[in-house]
Amino acid sequence: MVTEKVDIQEKVNSYELTVILRPDLGEEKLTATVENVKKFITGKGGVISESKSWGKRRLAYPIKHAIEGNYILLKFTMKPDQNREMETNLRISEDVLRHLLVKLD
Repeated sequence: MVTEKVDIQEKVNSYELTVILRPDLGEEKLTATVENVKKFITGKGGVISESKSWGKRRLAYPIKHAIEGNYILLKFTMKPDQNREMETNLRISEDVLRHLLVKLD
């Protein structure tokens, strides 16, 4: 019987996360919310390569009665099995209007 060696090391993917936060958040609350997302990523073994704040921008259509939102962009690498938990946390957060997680090539 021939057995093959399988590489047990898990695959790590590159991702881009865009988050739109409520426009009425104060500077402290905005910073704390972004830091919580960053802590989740790094706490699960991810590595953040880029973090940008695009500031407050007008939305194309109202979301939860808001016509503006604070845009945040994060680029990071993380194991694919952690995505579901992160998206669930973003979905239930009252400070997050929308988020979009995209896998990069």
